[in-house]
Amino acid sequence: MRIDFDPDQSDRNTFYRLLTATVVPRPIAWISTTSADGTDNLAPHSFFTISSVTPPVVQFTSVGRKDSLRNIEDTGAFVVNLAPEPLFEQINATATDFPRGIAEFDACGVEREPSLRVKPPRVAQSPVALECELHSTLRIGDSTVVFGRVVHAAVDESVMADGHPEITRMRPLTRLGGNEWGTLGGIREIARVPYVPED
Repeated sequence: MRIDFDPDQSDRNTFYRLLTATVVPRPIAWISTTSADGTDNLAPHSFFTISSVTPPVVQFTSVGRKDSLRNIEDTGAFVVNLAPEPLFEQINATATDFPRGIAEFDACGVEREPSLRVKPPRVAQSPVALECELHSTLRIGDSTVVFGRVVHAAVDESVMADGHPEITRMRPLTRLGGNEWGTLGGIREIARVPYVPED
């Protein structure tokens, strides 16, 4: 037996919890931005994925109008930092609803490093950082999808294997439902099956 949920008959938070507990695991974009007055912001966003490879574009969704979104709209730049397992508590701390003007890097003890192509700093201990210039935004309901063109990628050599970042070395965190987070579990490999037409 199934339980039916009608989004038109459910309150916003009930359906939010249903969606975020169902669409799992979700990769985390740890977004660093710099406000127009120079304050560095850092916040995790778990509605995140790749939009395009040529040109390279990534996207994340700001649910509501948060500082990350405002800063990107004002300055046109941001960095997607990989959220690695060893920084779990700091990543969670940067999700705190700090008043505008407080730099999460400082409040949560996260070390910065300069970016190469954009003004917002990178997270020094994040193994992968994607420096982005704003491509476009799309408003959908109470949320805004932010598309960023990747203008530079910085990868720590310690996580590289065979020319690309290797997942067991990166140890990315994911978001699940409620207050749950996911760590890297078992990995299965299987090759794609090519189509072979019958004679």
